[in-house]
Amino acid sequence: MSYVNKEGKTSEWRNMVIRQQASDVIAYGRITTTITKAKETQRHVDRIITLAKENTLASKRKILSKLLDTTTSTKEELLTKLADIAKKNETRNGGYTRVLKLGKRRGDNTEEAILELV
Repeated sequence: MSYVNKEGKTSEWRNMVIRQQASDVIAYGRITTTITKAKETQRHVDRIITLAKENTLASKRKILSKLLDTTTSTKEELLTKLADIAKKNETRNGGYTRVLKLGKRRGDNTEEAILELV
């Protein structure tokens, strides 16, 4: 996310945005965001799902440390949703999410995309 390293955008901000978007993708199944944020968040969501496939206590604790509460779900509820997602993707070796380009946003001409679970 090259635009994030500008003045006023700290690593704490970037990590919080990624954690919130990853939690939202798991909670809702899809989100609409900019392409650069979607591609960065996609990496993290795929790693979280891979951890969920292990189904150990250590992996569950790592997942809980990376997720945030959403408006509809708590971390624990997201963990149970992740268990269902992991069961669906047991035979898959990666690529649990996809990024679909939408075009430019009207206000500031930024490329938008949909990040969704496969």
